[in-house]
Amino acid sequence: MIFHGTEVRQAALALLRSGMNGAEVSRRLNVPRGTVSYWLHMDRSKRGECPGVRSATCHRCDDVDLDGTAYAYLLGLYLGDGHVSQCAQHRVPNLMITLDDSWPGIQDEAEAAMRRVFPANATCRVRKPGCHNIKVYSKHLVCLFPQHGPGKKHERSITLEAWQQRLVDVSPWAFVRGLIHSDGCRITNWTTRLVGGERKRYEYPRYLFTNKSDDIRKLFGDTLTAVGVEWTTLARGSDPFNISVARRASVALMDAHVGPKY
Repeated sequence: MIFHGTEVRQAALALLRSGMNGAEVSRRLNVPRGTVSYWLHMDRSKRGECPGVRSATCHRCDDVDLDGTAYAYLLGLYLGDGHVSQCAQHRVPNLMITLDDSWPGIQDEAEAAMRRVFPANATCRVRKPGCHNIKVYSKHLVCLFPQHGPGKKHERSITLEAWQQRLVDVSPWAFVRGLIHSDGCRITNWTTRLVGGERKRYEYPRYLFTNKSDDIRKLFGDTLTAVGVEWTTLARGSDPFNISVARRASVALMDAHVGPKY
């Protein structure tokens, strides 16, 4: 077996880096072609230049930075009107958020959040009657949305992992905004009251959030409490599916950070 010194190896690498092909380097330095190929591979590996090397893209798998505000918003959308699924014809799963065409601004905001959370992945929109499905494909979707599972959300436990809760704690209004943009609304309520002996109509704004999942409603309510918003449960019959924000100061807070759908 022939051993080649460091000087020969460095000379070979210098020639390879200059663009000379392996066969020519092998002939010029009288080094077996396989040895030159091995040196080239090890050099590329050390410099992270191997063909097909996977770029780090996942906050949980690769510890890369994550846009926490965009993620908190997207998490709220997912818990309301989103789901993760994978077709048999596709290699990776997709996250799909279904949003009403009445609010094109929310569709734009949702897609922008997807791009910020998944900057290396393309997004798309699929037209459906009266709505669009905003989609992104990634093999790391289950990493970032561990609430995914079989069955409907209100039929299984929905809790945030510690790392998710930390992001929501830092960007609570983004999370609230995502939940309202999916399963909430700002409406004008009315009632009547006696004024000087005459009954008059009185109107006032109110935010409503409706979701069948007790866990998701609790996440919403806990986050509202954390940002100083007073809320109540508004039942329809025996179903406590609605959370109401109607006090003037709390509505003003919601208006400042969420606002009407658009």
